[in-house]
Amino acid sequence: MTSQTKTASPVLEIVEAELPAGTVLHLWLKARETGNDARLSVTVDRSEIAGPSTRRAGEFEFVAVTLETGGHTVLAYDAQTTALSIVYAFHPQTVLEEGIRLLHCDARTASPEVPGGYHFRPPFGWMNDPNGFGRFKGLGHLFYQHYPHGLRWNTMHWGHAVSNDLIRWTHLPMFLFPADHLSEKDDGRGGAFSGSAIPVFGPDGDDIRVFYTEHVRDREPEEQIQLSAVSRDGIIAGPSEVILPVRPQGLNLTADFRDPYVFKGPDGRWKMLVGSRDRSGGVVLLYETAALQGATGWTFLGIIHREDRFGMTAAECPCMLPLDGKADDPETRWALIFGLLTSRDPATGRRNLTSITVGRFDGRAFTAEFEQELDFGSDAYAFQAFVDGDEPVGIAWLANWTDFSKKHDFPTAMTLPRRVLLDGDVVLTPPVTAVESLRRALLDETALAAGGTVALSNGAVEIVLSLPEPGAAFELVFDHPDVELGVKLHEDGLEIVFDTGIGKASPRYLASGAKPSELRIFLDAGSIEIFADNGRWTGTKRIAGIAAARSARLTGSVTGAEIWQLRV
Repeated sequence: MTSQTKTASPVLEIVEAELPAGTVLHLWLKARETGNDARLSVTVDRSEIAGPSTRRAGEFEFVAVTLETGGHTVLAYDAQTTALSIVYAFHPQTVLEEGIRLLHCDARTASPEVPGGYHFRPPFGWMNDPNGFGRFKGLGHLFYQHYPHGLRWNTMHWGHAVSNDLIRWTHLPMFLFPADHLSEKDDGRGGAFSGSAIPVFGPDGDDIRVFYTEHVRDREPEEQIQLSAVSRDGIIAGPSEVILPVRPQGLNLTADFRDPYVFKGPDGRWKMLVGSRDRSGGVVLLYETAALQGATGWTFLGIIHREDRFGMTAAECPCMLPLDGKADDPETRWALIFGLLTSRDPATGRRNLTSITVGRFDGRAFTAEFEQELDFGSDAYAFQAFVDGDEPVGIAWLANWTDFSKKHDFPTAMTLPRRVLLDGDVVLTPPVTAVESLRRALLDETALAAGGTVALSNGAVEIVLSLPEPGAAFELVFDHPDVELGVKLHEDGLEIVFDTGIGKASPRYLASGAKPSELRIFLDAGSIEIFADNGRWTGTKRIAGIAAARSARLTGSVTGAEIWQLRV
């Protein structure tokens, strides 16, 4: 008896586009089975110019291909042997204006379709913390924690986008990649964790120097160390170098040692904050260097701040900036902002709070004067800010780790960018003025105020309420297909009403004692953001999924109510 093994016929998959000479392709492929080859053919006008291949089966391998000549470009591969995750194209000379062109995206990593959505979302894959938020050569840059091959947290890269107004974003190529050995398997062992960016003088003007944490699970002696890299073109980072290889000794710190935030101090030196933890709670560490490029000479100065309340563990994503004057003015007050990982507010049950502490900073010590919470909705985490001209502006991840599950997709967005203003002993965080340019049509200015039910079109709206007196009670109820959702102002304060209806008690999203006179409420697929009295009380709540609120109804007395249709 004889047997014959039949070789399966190739299942040819094609990706094609018309591309000019000089175009760069970024793609990721892997073998379907261990021990087999994955191969992809790249042809331009029927002439093969590249044939990248890999035997890696645990995780997708990155390949870059440059087209020497332009024309009809075809990427072909056998889907039985080769898996292709992402393909995008860009031209280095025009990418800052035109962005990347997404040619292929596997279904498991595709971002959800959000018609009319105006919050920043990645073009594909997972996203969490904003990194390196700043303006370089006049252009706003947003880097972010990114995993390109799925909608769940995994090995960290840095994604990248640019904008003139911090509202309308152009997606750029992947900026930072994890070390090669971390990309051999999709086991989330580490990668390029959170950090920041500064301008440094280079041969062609200001370059961008980024600082970030490299995390490698179970690495000895340090799981987390601080690295730096420079981008000469503002598009892709160059080689990384270790700048802080170990934690400070003698402080009984845990392995938590991450999220370097670099800024210019009042003495003109570069300062660096790093989030950490000791056996009592979260601590923020302060370093400095006299080096103009910020690449070397970092010296540990001490613990600048400590927080051990609310059951928190590590201080995460610290950020510090001058609020009401120039950095070198001794009268200027500074804001220290950081996330309280695992914290829980006993009064409301909310988790992972973010604190703003205001005080004096002389470059070596910080003296706190008052503190407040960043966001009473708590879904504005990893807030990072910079001074944009003369005004501090920040952005946050519109999510909360308490809702995260490794077993389910978790599409997220960034918050609207927010100004950070000091008004006496209160920090205001209203949206940047550019959000008003999102208004496309006035949907209503009479029916909502009269108690009618108003349809919200595609649900991407801004609602502006004026109250007859501070704290005047009202209730705004939204018809949402997935959750109970609303906004109330009552004797306890300002509250986001949110209930998933699955029987599990929800935290209470309450700004206790708030008595605003005016509110701006931004609804989008997957979120609600409230700015009361110019951001004196700000509340953000993520809504799982991408369904939109269908209508709104108001009870209570108001002196004005407008609903604006928004669109990027």
